[in-house]
Amino acid sequence: QVQLVESGGGLVQPGGSLTLSCEASGRFFSLSAMAWYRQAPGKQRELVAAVTTSGTTNYADFVKGRFTISRDNAKNTMYLHMNSLKPEDTAVYDCNFLRGSPWFRDAYWGQGTQVTVSS
Repeated sequence: QVQLVESGGGLVQPGGSLTLSCEASGRFFSLSAMAWYRQAPGKQRELVAAVTTSGTTNYADFVKGRFTISRDNAKNTMYLHMNSLKPEDTAVYDCNFLRGSPWFRDAYWGQGTQVTVSS
């Protein structure tokens, strides 16, 4: 019964910024760590950033200092604010429960939101 809907992607120039949103339905959002993942063409899906139920964050090395993950449990929404975007950040960004959470399921992967960084 869980639905995760991503939004906010688009086309930006190198060095630009975007903020992505992940809105969750269901009863489990506030009970679990959440995460943003991304998948570029020809590559496997990779973890970008994660946030615990209390707001503690962790980031992949390739986005440290550039991206900020946050959540608003009252709104059942998670965010990814991206600064200093690079062409290699181009990918489909998708949200899910953090791997290892009892609520993580491959079935929750959706269409994601496309981020394209190009001049």
